[in-house]
Amino acid sequence: MRQALYMAALSAMRCNPVLKPFAQRLTARGKPFHVVITAVMRKLLIHLNADLQHHPFTPPKTAP
Repeated sequence: MRQALYMAALSAMRCNPVLKPFAQRLTARGKPFHVVITAVMRKLLIHLNADLQHHPFTPPKTAP
């Protein structure tokens, strides 16, 4: 789980229009890379959790 979040956070730090400035602000404040990536991972989890609460996942039905 942590590896998947780490890779998603790395990508989000480079490409996501919301998380990129967030990561840049933390870096500008002098936060170490580990702290920045952890904060981005946490924001990703919070967003995913909120999204799942509003739009629950239902697996597709399989044919018998």
